[in-house]
Amino acid sequence: MSPSVPLQEMIRAIRSARTQCEERGVIQRECAAIRAQFRQADNGGRSHNLAKLLYVHMLGYPAHFGQMECVRMIASSRYSEKRVGYLGAMMLLDEKQDASLLITNSIKNDLAHSNQYVQSLALCTLACMGSAEMCRDLAPEIDRLLRASNSYIKKKAALCAVHIVRKVQELGELFVPAARSLLSEKNHGVLHGAVVLIIELCEQNPETLERFRKTVPDLVQIMKGLVLSGYSPEHDVAGISDPFLQVRILRLLRILGRNNEGASDAMNDLLAQVATNTDSTKTVGNAVLYETVLTVLDIKSESGLRVLAVNILGRFLLNNDRNIRYIAMTSLQKIVGTDHNAVQRHRGTIVDCLKDQDASVKRRALELSLALVSASNIRSMMKELLLFLSSCPPELRAHAASGIFNAAERYAPSQRWHIDTMLHVLITAGGDVRDETVPNLIQLITNASELHCYTVHKLYRALLMDISQQSLVQVACWCIGEYGDLLLKGDCQETEPVQVTEDDALDALETVLQSHMSSPATRGFALTATMKLSTRITDNVDRIRSIVSIYGSCIDVELQQRAVEYNALFRKYDHMRAAVLERMPVIEKNSPGHTNGESTGEAVKDIPAAKKKQAKPVLLQQPANQVCDLLDLLGGSETLQPAAAAGCTALGLSIHAASTAGGDLLDLLGGFEPVALAPVPSVLVYDKGGVTLTLSCEKQSDTGLTVTLMASNSSDSDLSSFTLQAAVPKSVQLHMKAPSGDSLPARGTAKVTQMVVLNNPNKVNLKMRVRVSYTRQGSPFQDTVQIDSFPGLDAAGQ
Repeated sequence: MSPSVPLQEMIRAIRSARTQCEERGVIQRECAAIRAQFRQADNGGRSHNLAKLLYVHMLGYPAHFGQMECVRMIASSRYSEKRVGYLGAMMLLDEKQDASLLITNSIKNDLAHSNQYVQSLALCTLACMGSAEMCRDLAPEIDRLLRASNSYIKKKAALCAVHIVRKVQELGELFVPAARSLLSEKNHGVLHGAVVLIIELCEQNPETLERFRKTVPDLVQIMKGLVLSGYSPEHDVAGISDPFLQVRILRLLRILGRNNEGASDAMNDLLAQVATNTDSTKTVGNAVLYETVLTVLDIKSESGLRVLAVNILGRFLLNNDRNIRYIAMTSLQKIVGTDHNAVQRHRGTIVDCLKDQDASVKRRALELSLALVSASNIRSMMKELLLFLSSCPPELRAHAASGIFNAAERYAPSQRWHIDTMLHVLITAGGDVRDETVPNLIQLITNASELHCYTVHKLYRALLMDISQQSLVQVACWCIGEYGDLLLKGDCQETEPVQVTEDDALDALETVLQSHMSSPATRGFALTATMKLSTRITDNVDRIRSIVSIYGSCIDVELQQRAVEYNALFRKYDHMRAAVLERMPVIEKNSPGHTNGESTGEAVKDIPAAKKKQAKPVLLQQPANQVCDLLDLLGGSETLQPAAAAGCTALGLSIHAASTAGGDLLDLLGGFEPVALAPVPSVLVYDKGGVTLTLSCEKQSDTGLTVTLMASNSSDSDLSSFTLQAAVPKSVQLHMKAPSGDSLPARGTAKVTQMVVLNNPNKVNLKMRVRVSYTRQGSPFQDTVQIDSFPGLDAAGQ
């Protein structure tokens, strides 16, 4: 290919290349020829060569060697070269390039040029790639051009001023008077540029916003002229007069009327006029109507006008264009909290959108449908949502199930309806529900004592039909274990009578235990349920004993531990089995600490005071929990209540020990009695930047010591990569256990605990240095604290 081929020939040669290697060869040869011609002092084809280089740049190949040629061509007196030079500068240069500073003087000269097209080239280039330094140098020139008589120049100068304000915010004040005067122009291009500039000025400076609120009547007049004007070929788009300018003016009115009653009142009539007179059959009209709706909903508008805006969004929901339906539901979701009744009128249309084929429309319709659920429509809305759940895409199933659970808990008309709804969700999408669903449903069932028989029968039938939904199987196993006697009676009046034998119930649980679909947690539920049935049936206790003994050698440690403990109950403590495995007490609502299948932090109903024996507060978390775990096996003979101890930072637990079965169980530990343990003191050793570190000690032996470091974050930003490192004298042995986490959420919502085990055989004076490291908002931080005193151990010589 000849080096002097025209641009069209080069494009044809590049497109005809059959491989990428051949294309690179064509481009390399042409770039070499362009470089050679750039070096020539008198080159008549400079604009031609630079145009070819810009095409090469568009293809993604390096073209930086043409930057200086752009600078030279911008300084040329010929318009054809200046035009290509400015185009090259906009494509090849940016504000980070040093070469961009070289064209500042050329742009300044061209801004004062007598030719309007040369001026427009300079304005476009400055608006595209002007740096902050260039903006400061050329801002007076732009302000001068904003006051020029040429409309063509003024509209480009207004858009250039927008770029300057974004780059250098303090220069906004320079353009305020000129921007205000531009609103009196008749040219739509100038008006459009002026409105864009005023929007930028108002968003940058609240004081400027207050000054421009005085222009609301002028803007209203301009908008009325656009709405009521007849056909204008120059500005008409599908029957709407200059919709682009209308949208910009409505956006500016929204900014000016926000949180201001005076400005809002001045534009209410106009907005009503636009909403009623704009044609909604065309996309252009819908764009203007949508901007009108956003303005009405964002300012302090009248209630009737807000209802009109919601009705416009309701009409959008009937549009065949999915994009219009999507933005309508997005807008309705933002106002459903404030205009709930107005949005409710369109509930049927919103529910119909759940059947849309588009996934984005379905998601928005689901979110809006869940927001519309109330006590008055809970039954009808839930019927539609459950129908949607059975056929919704997998990626929406978890969100739908969670929303249904929240709505049912908030507006359930009865406990039976609540249980039926949750069971329906578990049967339909049990694999997609959250972990807390199982304990929450168990808590609900426990509190509905009159529905125990109905629930266990319904869950038993669901278990026979499908054991693949793990959450459903876990709840079913728990209910069969707790209320197996009600299942075997078969006299439930709330459902169809089903005769269930002891073998049937055990077969169902054994199927769960042996199924490859059952998770370890589900097998744990089934094994515990099987064990509990040993106190609720009479003829198959030996079968239960054999089932439990099989899992004593299970590979899963948790399951093996349960089986070994249950075997011990059968062999050594059979006289206590009935007391240990009796029904769980009623769980108080909203008890914290639920996990999948287990409930921590539960509070059970109080028993008569005559049967309780109150001990002193126990201030050690771990030993108290161990005792409480043993007492919980009695299933209601003990009362465990949280109590706050004054002046103590640890959690206080009051333990009430009974004297019957509880005493027998405690005898297993060799006469252990719950006694009041001495409080473990803790001291604050570090407090900086919102991060606090407290230290507490516990002596394990004559030379052993366990130090607990607890960190918290009271600042407003989260901390990541949080680590604690400790150093002690050489004669002291140190072992750091794994921390409870490596992140500290803001405002003290969670803490990180670090256990440090020390062995001081020589009983030297104990000291420890702790290094605190973390990352806050991407910036690493590190600090060190020296600990010379350990609370409660000085007297022991540590």
